[in-house]
Amino acid sequence: MQDKEEMTSLVTVEKKLNSQGYTKDFVVKDGRLATMDEQSAATYSPEETTIVDYFRFEGESSPDDTSILYAIETADGTKGTISSAYGAYADQDVDQFILQVESLGKNLMKGKK
Repeated sequence: MQDKEEMTSLVTVEKKLNSQGYTKDFVVKDGRLATMDEQSAATYSPEETTIVDYFRFEGESSPDDTSILYAIETADGTKGTISSAYGAYADQDVDQFILQVESLGKNLMKGKK
């Protein structure tokens, strides 16, 4: 059994997601989701994107140092992750894209407890 700190670390969650096939690192460019993989030119609209899961992490020194990691799957089956900070350090492009996906009801975690 893993201890609580290990279970909640960003690195541990990323490794677990990686083992489940979430291997791409996503970014938002020009309002579209894209992989950081230079070999792929594919980009995705909010309509082509589903948030499968998400994980919140608080910084050890400050509750303001909070980030969120999203597990995402696209319409063509590409699976990966994207992260954003909260508050003043938030990535506005990522936040706007995620809000659009959620407004379309494409958040599989919606309504789950």
